[in-house]
Amino acid sequence: MVYSQQSNNVFNPDPYYSEACATFGDRLCAARDAAGLSQKILASKMGVKVRTIQAWESDSTEPRANKLQMVSALLNVSMVWLMSGLGTGISPPGEFDGFTENEISLILDEIKSIRAAGEDLLSRLDNLETKISKAIKK
Repeated sequence: MVYSQQSNNVFNPDPYYSEACATFGDRLCAARDAAGLSQKILASKMGVKVRTIQAWESDSTEPRANKLQMVSALLNVSMVWLMSGLGTGISPPGEFDGFTENEISLILDEIKSIRAAGEDLLSRLDNLETKISKAIKK
């Protein structure tokens, strides 16, 4: 996440998502994508129609305060960032933002699976070598 704050408690603009470079709709769309949600799923979670999300993302309309608070919570970004590009938002495209706990868990599971498969192969190789050694000694 991007979080930039000066010592005097004034937020620095995010160079990629600032008001000069991006609109509310741009930031909403980017945050929704970063959260891995489709417009349909976000609309369902918020209790609005898909066309409402589409209107927000195309900057035709903006959400009311209660919906803004809800969408910022669902997307794990600040309301201020959604409206202005200041404060806590998402990382610009191309920047690695680390893994989520779920991604880490999946990666660790895959490592365990690969390790188990490797140990199985080593065991099978040992068995074959033992058989060959016994055959040669006869």
